[in-house]
Amino acid sequence: MNDTEWNGFKRLDFQFEGRNAILVFPKQEGFGTGHWACKMEYFGAFPKFECELLENGFHLAYMENKNRWGCDIDHDARVRFADYLQKEYGLSHKFIPVGMSCGGLHSVNFASRYPDRVSVLYLDAPVMNLLSCPMGFGVGESLDNGGGWQELVNAYGFTISSLLTYREHPIDRIPTLIAHKIPVALVYGDSDTIVPYNENGKLLEDAYRKEGIPLFCEGKKGCRHHPHGLEDPSGILSFIQKYVDV
Repeated sequence: MNDTEWNGFKRLDFQFEGRNAILVFPKQEGFGTGHWACKMEYFGAFPKFECELLENGFHLAYMENKNRWGCDIDHDARVRFADYLQKEYGLSHKFIPVGMSCGGLHSVNFASRYPDRVSVLYLDAPVMNLLSCPMGFGVGESLDNGGGWQELVNAYGFTISSLLTYREHPIDRIPTLIAHKIPVALVYGDSDTIVPYNENGKLLEDAYRKEGIPLFCEGKKGCRHHPHGLEDPSGILSFIQKYVDV
C-alpha cells in the first residue's frame, strides 16, 4: 500500500484481486461519515463533484476495470471490493456509483445486477446504448476510429448481428432501476455528439418522470461531451444527502 495525496486529501493506493485500487479519505467526518462513492471509470477526470463529496465527509474509491464497457466480470469484482471496504474501513453497505461517459455504462449495469448495493446513482453523459456509442448508428459520431468496435468485440465477442439483437444495454435495464426505486442524479450536454442524450440518458429521464422515481436532472446548454460535471455541484450534493440513507 502507498499513501499519497489527491486534491488535498489523503489517498491510499493498493491492489485488490490483482487490480489497481484507490481509497481517498475525507479530511474530517461530516454528513457523509461512513458513506462513500466509487468512481466507476476514468478516476481523476473532472473531479469537482468527488471533491465536494470528500469535503462533506464521504470517502471516494476506485477499482480498475478489465475494460470500459460494463461487463459482469467487473461488477462481480466490484461487489467484492465493496465488501472489503465495508469490512476493513467501516464503510456503508451501499455506495454511490459515479458514472461519467462509459462510467455511466458501468454504473447502470452494476446497479441492475446489485441493486441492494446502490444508494444513489450519479450519471454524467452516460453511455446507455451501445448502438449509439461507440457504434454511432444513430445521430452521433462513431468511435470506430478510436477502436470502439474492436473494444466491444474484445469485451463481449459481438458480431454486428449479435450486437443488433443484444437486449442488455443499460437502457434495457431501466425497469430494474425503477423497480428498486434507485434515485438518479443525471447531468448531460445538450450538444453531445459522442453520447447523444436523446439516444441514451433521455430514455432514463423519461421513464423516471413517468414513474415518479426521485430524479435530479440538469442539461448544459451548448455543451458537448466534455466537460463533465456542473460548475456548482451543490444541487447534486443536496439531492444525494436527501436520499443516501433511504
